[in-house]
Amino acid sequence: MEDNMDNRIDWDQYFMTQATLLSLRSTCNRLSVGAIIVRDRRVIAGGYNGSVSGDVHCIDEGCYLVDGHCVRTIHAEMNAVLQCAKLGVATDGAEIYVTDFPCLQCTKMLLQAGIIRINYLRNYHNDQYAVELLKRKKISIKQIEFSNDDLQKIDIKNILQAGD
Repeated sequence: MEDNMDNRIDWDQYFMTQATLLSLRSTCNRLSVGAIIVRDRRVIAGGYNGSVSGDVHCIDEGCYLVDGHCVRTIHAEMNAVLQCAKLGVATDGAEIYVTDFPCLQCTKMLLQAGIIRINYLRNYHNDQYAVELLKRKKISIKQIEFSNDDLQKIDIKNILQAGD
C-alpha cells in the first residue's frame, strides 16, 4: 500500500485553512478575520469578526468608526473565546489559529483565557507591547506558512473537481 502521508498538509496548515474559511463569514468591510481554538488537535470553537448577534452588520450599513477603528465589530479571537464561555468549554491550555496577528486587546484576552500558543497567518499592525507580553508570558507564537504546493492541495476548486 502506497504511503500518501507526503500528500497531506500538516496540522498547522489544516487548522489555519479552517480559520481562513471561517474568515469568509466576516461581516466587516475593512478586514475579514477568522479564528479557531484547538485543544489536542480538535477544534473546540471558532469565530469571525462581526457585529453582536442580531445587530446590523458593517456590510449592511458600513463600519462604525471611532478613532479609525470599527467599534461595531467583535474580533474573531474574542468571538471564539466567547463561544467557549457560552458553551462551558475550557480554553486553558488550548491554542488559537487566527488569520491575522492579534491586536493588543485580543492578546491580553487570550492570555487571560489560558491560551498557550498563538498561530497566525499574516502580520497586521503587530502591537509591540502585545509581542512583549507574549514573550514575557512565554507564549509560543508561530506564523504559519504555505508553499505553492500546499496551496494547490487546498484549492477548493481542485478538491471539488476531484470527486467528478
